[in-house]
Amino acid sequence: MEWARGEFVITDDSNRIDAARTHVLLQSTYWGVRRPRDVVDRMIEKSLCFGLFLGRDQIGFSRAVTDYTVFSWIADIVVAAEHRGQGLGKWIMQCMVDHPAIRGTQLVLQTRDAHALYEKYGFSKSLALMSTPVPGL
Repeated sequence: MEWARGEFVITDDSNRIDAARTHVLLQSTYWGVRRPRDVVDRMIEKSLCFGLFLGRDQIGFSRAVTDYTVFSWIADIVVAAEHRGQGLGKWIMQCMVDHPAIRGTQLVLQTRDAHALYEKYGFSKSLALMSTPVPGL
């Protein structure tokens, strides 16, 4: 699928995702800064990815890890610093929440500081989430 807003485009076509650019974008985040490039390559291959483009330049990224039936983990929503403050991250999130492949699944995400933002998309806090550390990261 593809969505357009002015000169910006979001696509779920993983073939258009630039892994090197995605790696650079993730390096600017507190959660993705330690991910090696080969890990980024594999996660793109195994996820439903969304690329945000301005012309041919990829300026944003997000993904869902999903079984397409019951469960989808929303992750790695990032917009290049010079394009923040234009509502592009919110637009990516809306495209993900509305995407027909995952719309009927339970959407889950983890955030350190954006609870109020995600509550606008129907997410609620949960005390039930548990996790293990990622080996080597």
